Amino acid sequence: MANLYEIADYCDYRTRNADIPDFPGAFNGLQVENDEEIRKIGASVDAGLYPFELAVEEDVNLLLTHHGLFWNRIHPLTGINYQKVHALMEHQIALYSSHLPLDCHPHIGNNALLARYLELEKEDTFLPYEGVDIGLVAEGIPRDELHERLMETFDGKITALEFGSDEPESIGILTGSGSSAVGKLREKGIDTLITGELRQNHFNQAQEEGLNLYLCGHYATEIFGVAALAEELSQKFDVPCVFLDTGCNL
Repeated sequence: MANLYEIADYCDYRTRNADIPDFPGAFNGLQVENDEEIRKIGASVDAGLYPFELAVEEDVNLLLTHHGLFWNRIHPLTGINYQKVHALMEHQIALYSSHLPLDCHPHIGNNALLARYLELEKEDTFLPYEGVDIGLVAEGIPRDELHERLMETFDGKITALEFGSDEPESIGILTGSGSSAVGKLREKGIDTLITGELRQNHFNQAQEEGLNLYLCGHYATEIFGVAALAEELSQKFDVPCVFLDTGCNL
């Protein structure tokens, strides 16, 4: 077993938590403590009641998530908000969350790991948020080959809007929501984007601007970082880990 605060400090260091800005209310870092030594680490994309129930079933007492408990304004601890906090407290499950730091990390970030799975070579970064680029730019490959690799990686569950080049020179990767990236592609010389989800209006924008947009699922594109961090912690602190898959298809 391992000490919670040593693990949390390492997570802060590894994710560069203090150096990566995030959206207001994200509260990256240790969000819920417990009173126990850590015996098993779980990883989940979301901090929801169902992932917490899975953590209980797996005897996890430290859960790493990408989307944490707290976003935007403070909510009263009633209803589902109470149930979630109560589940963590009752079962002594600590919660550590890392959002944008675990999207843009060059080694264990969602963008970088997805590029590695797709065997795409990183060229650059793009899409600055408060001075830090949160998107990745990879070297281009033929569009048909990219489509095939995406289909294999995501078990065929992708939406392809292919109105751009057959031979893209560069490929943008922004896991999760790609809405903020679409309008910035052309100024970066990119006509192809791999992301999780977009809005209906981006279909028209892809046609009008000649873009290839690949939507692979918000959840599916963000499983990589928390799983990699959990595995690294498991090795470093000699504690078993497990990925808690909620089966989200969005």
